[in-house]
Amino acid sequence: MESPSKSETTCGDLRIEEENDDDPPLLSSHAMAALKEFLDEQAQTQPDVHLESGVSEDSEVALVTEDWRLSQFWYDRDTAETVTNEVLTLCQNFESPRVACIACPTLYTYLKKLGPHVSAQLLEYDERFSQHGSEFTFYDYNEPEELPMELKHDFQIVIADPPYLSKECLEKVTRSISFLAQNRESYLLLLTGEVQAERAAELMGFHPCGFRPHHSSKLGNEFRLFTNYDPGSRLGGWEQ
Repeated sequence: MESPSKSETTCGDLRIEEENDDDPPLLSSHAMAALKEFLDEQAQTQPDVHLESGVSEDSEVALVTEDWRLSQFWYDRDTAETVTNEVLTLCQNFESPRVACIACPTLYTYLKKLGPHVSAQLLEYDERFSQHGSEFTFYDYNEPEELPMELKHDFQIVIADPPYLSKECLEKVTRSISFLAQNRESYLLLLTGEVQAERAAELMGFHPCGFRPHHSSKLGNEFRLFTNYDPGSRLGGWEQ
Protein backbone atom coordinates (compact mmCIF):
# COMPACT_ATOMS: atom_id res chain seq x y z
CA MET A 1 0.00 0.00 0.00
CA GLU A 2 1.06 3.57 -0.49
CA SER A 3 2.99 5.28 2.26
CA PRO A 4 1.20 7.37 4.86
CA SER A 5 2.63 10.66 6.08
CA LYS A 6 4.74 8.82 8.64
CA SER A 7 5.12 5.08 8.93
CA GLU A 8 7.57 2.35 9.70
CA THR A 9 8.25 -0.89 7.88
CA THR A 10 10.65 -3.59 8.92
CA CYS A 11 12.66 -6.32 7.26
CA GLY A 12 14.80 -8.29 9.68
CA ASP A 13 17.12 -5.73 11.24
CA LEU A 14 16.46 -3.21 8.46
CA ARG A 15 13.96 -0.52 9.40
CA ILE A 16 12.73 2.29 7.17
CA GLU A 17 10.84 5.27 8.51
CA GLU A 18 8.90 7.33 6.00
CA GLU A 19 8.54 10.97 7.03
CA ASN A 20 6.04 12.15 4.42
CA ASP A 21 4.57 11.48 1.01
CA ASP A 22 6.92 13.79 -0.88
CA ASP A 23 10.30 12.82 0.52
CA PRO A 24 11.58 9.29 -0.16
CA PRO A 25 13.14 7.38 2.76
CA LEU A 26 16.88 7.88 3.07
CA LEU A 27 19.04 4.82 3.62
CA SER A 28 22.69 4.57 4.53
CA SER A 29 25.04 2.71 2.21
CA HIS A 30 25.03 -0.19 4.71
CA ALA A 31 21.21 -0.29 4.70
CA MET A 32 21.12 -0.13 0.91
CA ALA A 33 23.49 -3.09 0.71
CA ALA A 34 21.33 -5.03 3.18
CA LEU A 35 18.22 -4.19 1.18
CA LYS A 36 19.79 -5.36 -2.08
CA GLU A 37 20.92 -8.60 -0.46
CA PHE A 38 17.43 -9.22 0.94
CA LEU A 39 15.73 -8.61 -2.41
CA ASP A 40 18.20 -10.89 -4.19
CA GLU A 41 17.50 -13.66 -1.67
CA GLN A 42 13.74 -13.14 -2.07
CA ALA A 43 13.98 -13.46 -5.84
CA GLN A 44 16.07 -16.64 -5.63
CA THR A 45 14.27 -18.49 -2.87
CA GLN A 46 10.59 -17.46 -3.03
CA PRO A 47 8.16 -18.40 -5.80
CA ASP A 48 5.17 -16.27 -6.70
CA VAL A 49 2.87 -18.48 -4.62
CA HIS A 50 3.74 -20.52 -1.57
CA LEU A 51 2.10 -22.34 1.31
CA GLU A 52 2.01 -20.60 4.66
CA SER A 53 4.69 -22.15 6.85
CA GLY A 54 3.33 -24.50 9.47
CA VAL A 55 0.18 -25.43 7.57
CA SER A 56 -0.34 -29.17 7.48
CA GLU A 57 -1.08 -31.10 4.30
CA ASP A 58 -4.70 -31.66 5.27
CA SER A 59 -5.41 -27.93 5.68
CA GLU A 60 -3.22 -26.17 3.15
CA VAL A 61 -3.79 -22.46 2.76
CA ALA A 62 -2.00 -20.98 -0.24
CA LEU A 63 -0.86 -17.36 -0.04
CA VAL A 64 1.07 -15.15 -2.39
CA THR A 65 4.56 -14.24 -1.25
CA GLU A 66 4.78 -11.40 1.28
CA ASP A 67 5.91 -8.08 -0.17
CA TRP A 68 7.31 -6.17 2.79
CA ARG A 69 7.54 -3.04 0.61
CA LEU A 70 3.72 -3.03 0.80
CA SER A 71 3.98 -3.63 4.55
CA GLN A 72 2.75 -7.20 4.08
CA PHE A 73 3.40 -9.60 6.94
CA TRP A 74 1.17 -12.67 7.03
CA TYR A 75 -0.19 -14.02 10.33
CA ASP A 76 1.04 -17.32 11.62
CA ARG A 77 -1.34 -20.28 11.50
CA ASP A 78 -2.49 -20.04 15.13
CA THR A 79 -3.41 -16.37 14.77
CA ALA A 80 -5.18 -16.86 11.45
CA GLU A 81 -7.19 -19.85 12.71
CA THR A 82 -8.07 -18.20 16.04
CA VAL A 83 -9.41 -15.03 14.44
CA THR A 84 -11.14 -16.96 11.66
CA ASN A 85 -12.92 -19.20 14.18
CA GLU A 86 -14.05 -16.08 16.06
CA VAL A 87 -15.50 -14.69 12.85
CA LEU A 88 -17.27 -17.98 12.12
CA THR A 89 -18.74 -17.90 15.64
CA LEU A 90 -20.05 -14.37 15.04
CA CYS A 91 -21.53 -15.47 11.71
CA GLN A 92 -23.88 -17.78 13.58
CA ASN A 93 -25.76 -14.69 14.79
CA PHE A 94 -26.95 -13.90 11.27
CA GLU A 95 -29.04 -15.68 8.68
CA SER A 96 -26.91 -14.41 5.77
CA PRO A 97 -23.67 -13.05 7.22
CA ARG A 98 -21.42 -10.77 5.18
CA VAL A 99 -17.78 -10.27 6.20
CA ALA A 100 -15.42 -7.51 5.02
CA CYS A 101 -11.67 -8.04 5.32
CA ILE A 102 -9.75 -4.78 5.01
CA ALA A 103 -6.05 -5.26 4.16
CA CYS A 104 -5.91 -8.69 5.80
CA PRO A 105 -5.63 -11.26 3.00
CA THR A 106 -4.38 -13.95 5.38
CA LEU A 107 -7.66 -13.89 7.27
CA TYR A 108 -9.72 -13.79 4.08
CA THR A 109 -7.86 -16.84 2.75
CA TYR A 110 -8.32 -18.82 5.97
CA LEU A 111 -11.96 -17.77 6.15
CA LYS A 112 -12.63 -19.14 2.68
CA LYS A 113 -10.84 -22.36 3.63
CA LEU A 114 -12.53 -22.93 7.01
CA GLY A 115 -15.91 -21.37 6.18
CA PRO A 116 -16.40 -21.59 2.42
CA HIS A 117 -20.12 -20.92 2.86
CA VAL A 118 -19.48 -17.44 4.28
CA SER A 119 -19.85 -14.47 1.97
CA ALA A 120 -16.65 -12.44 2.32
CA GLN A 121 -15.12 -9.45 0.55
CA LEU A 122 -11.38 -8.72 0.49
CA LEU A 123 -10.43 -5.05 0.21
CA GLU A 124 -6.76 -4.93 -0.70
CA TYR A 125 -4.23 -2.71 -2.49
CA ASP A 126 -2.20 -5.60 -3.89
CA GLU A 127 -3.89 -6.55 -7.14
CA ARG A 128 -2.36 -10.02 -7.09
CA PHE A 129 -5.42 -10.86 -4.99
CA SER A 130 -7.72 -10.01 -7.89
CA GLN A 131 -7.53 -13.77 -8.51
CA HIS A 132 -10.47 -13.92 -6.05
CA GLY A 133 -12.69 -12.36 -8.69
CA SER A 134 -15.84 -10.60 -7.52
CA GLU A 135 -14.80 -11.03 -3.87
CA PHE A 136 -11.82 -8.71 -4.45
CA THR A 137 -12.11 -4.92 -4.27
CA PHE A 138 -9.14 -2.65 -4.89
CA TYR A 139 -8.55 -0.58 -1.76
CA ASP A 140 -6.28 2.39 -1.11
CA TYR A 141 -6.55 3.58 2.47
CA ASN A 142 -5.62 7.10 1.29
CA GLU A 143 -9.10 7.18 -0.29
CA PRO A 144 -11.06 5.50 2.52
CA GLU A 145 -14.54 5.99 1.07
CA GLU A 146 -13.74 5.59 -2.63
CA LEU A 147 -15.47 2.22 -2.65
CA PRO A 148 -18.33 0.69 -4.65
CA MET A 149 -21.65 1.99 -3.35
CA GLU A 150 -23.05 -1.53 -3.24
CA LEU A 151 -20.64 -2.21 -0.36
CA LYS A 152 -21.86 0.68 1.78
CA HIS A 153 -23.30 -0.55 5.10
CA ASP A 154 -23.42 -4.08 3.67
CA PHE A 155 -21.46 -6.02 6.30
CA GLN A 156 -22.34 -7.30 9.77
CA ILE A 157 -18.68 -8.18 10.47
CA VAL A 158 -15.66 -6.08 9.50
CA ILE A 159 -12.04 -7.06 10.15
CA ALA A 160 -9.29 -4.53 9.49
CA ASP A 161 -5.50 -4.53 9.65
CA PRO A 162 -4.20 -1.03 8.80
CA PRO A 163 -0.99 -1.40 6.78
CA TYR A 164 0.95 1.22 8.76
CA LEU A 165 1.21 2.20 12.41
CA SER A 166 0.45 5.88 11.92
CA LYS A 167 -2.35 8.03 13.31
CA GLU A 168 -3.35 9.06 9.79
CA CYS A 169 -3.58 5.49 8.54
CA LEU A 170 -5.73 4.33 11.44
CA GLU A 171 -8.06 7.31 11.11
CA LYS A 172 -8.61 6.65 7.41
CA VAL A 173 -9.12 2.91 7.86
CA THR A 174 -11.74 3.54 10.54
CA ARG A 175 -13.57 5.73 8.02
CA SER A 176 -13.61 2.73 5.70
CA ILE A 177 -14.93 0.55 8.53
CA SER A 178 -17.78 3.01 9.10
CA PHE A 179 -18.55 2.99 5.38
CA LEU A 180 -18.74 -0.81 5.22
CA ALA A 181 -20.40 -1.71 8.52
CA GLN A 182 -24.18 -1.88 8.80
CA ASN A 183 -25.77 1.03 10.61
CA ARG A 184 -27.29 -1.30 13.16
CA GLU A 185 -25.05 -3.27 15.51
CA SER A 186 -22.02 -4.70 13.74
CA TYR A 187 -19.08 -6.71 15.01
CA LEU A 188 -15.76 -4.98 14.36
CA LEU A 189 -12.28 -6.47 14.78
CA LEU A 190 -9.04 -4.50 14.48
CA LEU A 191 -5.54 -5.96 14.33
CA THR A 192 -2.81 -3.38 14.75
CA GLY A 193 0.13 -2.36 16.93
CA GLU A 194 -0.28 -1.94 20.65
CA VAL A 195 0.82 1.68 20.24
CA GLN A 196 -2.55 2.37 18.61
CA ALA A 197 -4.60 1.32 21.66
CA GLU A 198 -5.65 4.80 22.81
CA ARG A 199 -6.41 5.99 19.28
CA ALA A 200 -8.46 2.87 18.55
CA ALA A 201 -10.52 3.44 21.71
CA GLU A 202 -11.07 7.10 20.88
CA LEU A 203 -12.01 6.55 17.24
CA MET A 204 -14.39 3.59 17.49
CA GLY A 205 -14.54 2.36 21.07
CA PHE A 206 -12.22 -0.60 20.51
CA HIS A 207 -11.00 -2.62 23.51
CA PRO A 208 -7.89 -4.87 23.54
CA CYS A 209 -8.35 -8.63 23.93
CA GLY A 210 -6.06 -10.98 25.82
CA PHE A 211 -5.18 -12.93 22.68
CA ARG A 212 -1.94 -11.74 21.08
CA PRO A 213 -1.63 -11.96 17.28
CA HIS A 214 1.67 -13.16 15.79
CA HIS A 215 3.12 -13.17 12.30
CA SER A 216 5.08 -15.73 10.34
CA SER A 217 7.84 -13.13 10.02
CA LYS A 218 9.26 -11.78 13.27
CA LEU A 219 8.21 -8.15 13.79
CA GLY A 220 9.61 -5.70 16.30
CA ASN A 221 6.21 -4.14 17.07
CA GLU A 222 3.84 -5.74 19.57
CA PHE A 223 0.50 -6.44 17.89
CA ARG A 224 -2.91 -6.59 19.53
CA LEU A 225 -6.43 -7.63 18.61
CA PHE A 226 -9.15 -5.10 19.42
CA THR A 227 -12.93 -5.53 19.23
CA ASN A 228 -15.94 -3.22 19.63
CA TYR A 229 -17.86 -6.02 21.40
CA ASP A 230 -17.24 -8.11 24.49
CA PRO A 231 -16.06 -11.56 23.32
CA GLY A 232 -16.68 -13.09 26.72
CA SER A 233 -14.23 -15.94 27.31
CA ARG A 234 -13.17 -16.05 23.65
CA LEU A 235 -10.00 -14.35 22.44
CA GLY A 236 -8.77 -14.22 26.01
CA GLY A 237 -11.58 -11.81 26.91
CA TRP A 238 -11.32 -8.04 27.14
CA GLU A 239 -8.34 -6.82 29.11
CA GLN A 240 -9.28 -4.69 32.10
